[in-house]
Amino acid sequence: MNDTPAAGQPFVRLTPDGERDDVTRELAEETPIALELNGIGYAVLMATPADIEDLVAGFLIAERLQMPGDAVVDVVLHRTGRGIVARANLPAERTAALLDRVRHRATDSSCGLCGIENLGQAIRPLPPVTATSSASEAAMFGALAGLAEHQTLNRRTGAVHAAAWADADGTIRLVREDVGRHNAFDKLIGAMRRTGSTWDGGFALLSSRCSFELVEKAALANCPMLVTISAPTRLAFDSASEARLALRVLARPDAVLAGPT
Repeated sequence: MNDTPAAGQPFVRLTPDGERDDVTRELAEETPIALELNGIGYAVLMATPADIEDLVAGFLIAERLQMPGDAVVDVVLHRTGRGIVARANLPAERTAALLDRVRHRATDSSCGLCGIENLGQAIRPLPPVTATSSASEAAMFGALAGLAEHQTLNRRTGAVHAAAWADADGTIRLVREDVGRHNAFDKLIGAMRRTGSTWDGGFALLSSRCSFELVEKAALANCPMLVTISAPTRLAFDSASEARLALRVLARPDAVLAGPT
């Protein structure tokens, strides 16, 4: 990850008692990342411009265009004045899935039937999680206590989410940060794929609420347990239960709520 500090931006600090001070603050970068797959413009992601190869690798898993056992595709980056173009080529056996997914992404808002079809694509059945976590409660609290130390970009900006892989004893092995919580998790999953890492009885720890999309990403990555700082939505809770994904939510230094196991 690129952790080079950016120049501070000028602000005026206001206090309840009326004091005003000139201060500078580093701001998190947010850049359009245009993803091209097999020469097709597939998606534009607004993301922190670091660890982009990891982002693409994780995003392809989330889009079900690659499976965990597939070979990791090469990503070529082209930086422009308006953002970054990330190009990758999927193997021939994924072409049909790519074209079908592109068709559902290119929705014509005037076509009611297209909208109904895309609703089915939005919430697709999740595969059952087959991995298991052997992490104890003490391991979760240990990872929670250590997460801030690994959030280097957030310490400087206060504006980005973190996604961490912790092993069974709670040691944080890998962290990725991004302005988007979905991007941070994609980056983590992608980084694990690109380094050949497995969950190995551990879990994912996210500095965000638990939405359906994050449960979906966890299930598709065969993550055995998802720990989030904030609460889940009802859909996320129900989907985790159906996928047999263990949830630990509202994770705080003093307590964690255990959901589906």
